[in-house]
Amino acid sequence: MRPPTTPRKRSEPEPLPAASASGTTSEPPRATTVTQESHGSAGGEAVLDLSDLSPARPWRNPALWPAAALLVALALWGYAVTHTDASDIGDFGLVAALHPTFWAGLALLTAGFWFTLRGPQRHPAWAPAFVVALLVMERATQAVVYPTPLYAWAWKHDAVIDHLLTAGHLQTADVLGDMAVYDQWPGFFAAQATLVKLLGVDSAAQFMAWWPLVSSLMLLLPLLLIYRTFTEDRRLIWSAVWLFYVANWVGQDYFSPQSVAFALHLGVLAVVLRRYASGRRSEATGGGRTGEQRQAVWTMLLTVLVVAIVISHQLTPGMLVVSLAALFFNRRYRDRVPLITTAVIFLAWCLTAALPFLSATMPDMLRSIGDVGGNVSTGYGATPTGTGAVTTSWAARLLSGGTLLLAAVGALRRPVLRHRALPLLLLAVAPLPMFAASSYGAEMIFRVLMFMLPGAAFFAAAALLPQVRTVAAVEAQGRRPESRRFVWLPLAVLLVGTFAFVPSYSGKDRISYFPPAEVDLVQQVFDKAPDGSLVVAADRNYPLAFADYWRVDHYWFLDDARHHVDLIVKDPAATLARDMATVESPGRSYLLLTQGQFADSEMNGLLTEAQLNRIEKSVAASPLFERVVGNSAGTAYVLKERGR
Repeated sequence: MRPPTTPRKRSEPEPLPAASASGTTSEPPRATTVTQESHGSAGGEAVLDLSDLSPARPWRNPALWPAAALLVALALWGYAVTHTDASDIGDFGLVAALHPTFWAGLALLTAGFWFTLRGPQRHPAWAPAFVVALLVMERATQAVVYPTPLYAWAWKHDAVIDHLLTAGHLQTADVLGDMAVYDQWPGFFAAQATLVKLLGVDSAAQFMAWWPLVSSLMLLLPLLLIYRTFTEDRRLIWSAVWLFYVANWVGQDYFSPQSVAFALHLGVLAVVLRRYASGRRSEATGGGRTGEQRQAVWTMLLTVLVVAIVISHQLTPGMLVVSLAALFFNRRYRDRVPLITTAVIFLAWCLTAALPFLSATMPDMLRSIGDVGGNVSTGYGATPTGTGAVTTSWAARLLSGGTLLLAAVGALRRPVLRHRALPLLLLAVAPLPMFAASSYGAEMIFRVLMFMLPGAAFFAAAALLPQVRTVAAVEAQGRRPESRRFVWLPLAVLLVGTFAFVPSYSGKDRISYFPPAEVDLVQQVFDKAPDGSLVVAADRNYPLAFADYWRVDHYWFLDDARHHVDLIVKDPAATLARDMATVESPGRSYLLLTQGQFADSEMNGLLTEAQLNRIEKSVAASPLFERVVGNSAGTAYVLKERGR
């Protein structure tokens, strides 16, 4: 007869979950307990993650608490965006304009996410719900607050799509000049042109303001697949996803080819990590013909993803090649198919469709190889100037540096996880050699950071989670002090990182935002311009800057050598008139000065406000120019025809 079970004393430990092979604990079935008697059969001392322990006071964690936190946070955000005045964006961008309830909602969302994630009895759907809410609050706020899309580059891409819809086919440099490069990587633009037709809208400008949210959501599935390859601990997975999003301030999620190419890049890595590891490969092909067919399907999917990347973006295929090469050095991923497939497709495109562009730029590319200092430098025209620009730039640097530092700490303090997730460490460092390859228009440092983030965020999250502890250690040291430490310190880190994202991401909205008046001003200029006209501006930071580029030329005098810019500042009207006098009839030469150009020039150290005002006053007073249109956002002048 079985002896009666002895009641457990208050001083005895709670039932303990078993440790996973990743170095963190997976959630065990609720009925499973690890007792002292099971230690020997387990082959070692039982361990636990303190965040899996039942709360000392269950009433603090009611089942509906996550829903309440989520709904209140979203309600605060909704109130904030409807009470934010974006009519006068200053040097701190959207940060200074946001209603205070935005910050309260963001704090509540972050705290709710952390406490919900730690709860051992929470439904697994709550974590993704909080992450999606984070994306809405941080990626959709600008779409709601601003009446027009952000970023001059997004407007440029809209112009490329408009060209495809107008011309109906790709064109060469003989017709398009420098803009022919987009016809040599047409994947994204052709897909968006098709989407414009399917939606029945006039242009992509009608939906591209929401693209940061859409492209961020596109990253979620591949990120989850990558992280689940190395752990089943939902806390580690979702903490890594959260950190990835708040550290990804680089701003490449806007309406652009790289936003889609990056999602496809992560998709390729997910397929390789999950289906081309040595164990998986053997398992797949071990089933004979069926296994080989299954692997062939994955290879076909891989090929489709790689082709989509290669025909859409210049840099991402190179990043993918170096990432796959880094994985190849790990003995678990010695399958040559992914690396060879990617390299062959990339090389084939470079030697055919992209050859005209590469031939023209090859001398500059060769000169930049090995010039790490020059490639990392942001160069002239990208030096933050003014309190707002400098502050937001430092917020971004500290956010990136803090994330990478956390990743190093996580890798060092989790040796088991470091060994198991070594491929993620390799992927985190793989982009670094690209510093020696090119400056990529003074943007290589930002692109390298973005491609490092998936691996870095994983180990940064590991640094925030509690250490795996033995039962004896818990009994000897007590659980309460360490439990508090691993509640409030990680929460503080998450709050700081989540808050720092906002100035890093939207602190320069004075440059990026173009009010409706500016859009209307520029549109009027292009409506007036005959074929063969020239539109001159200080720089390209204004909406519709590339509108009708197949029939209207563009010239930005701040792109010239500094000595020529100094000539313009010294004698603006006469110098600009000489530069603009080469246009033949019936074309006309227009000078366009808008608030977006002023903001970009001032905040990036190109010209001061006084210098820009001097240029405008000189042109306005000159008999060589005639004012054609103007409003609160700027003014446009036309060079008078000879003889008038």
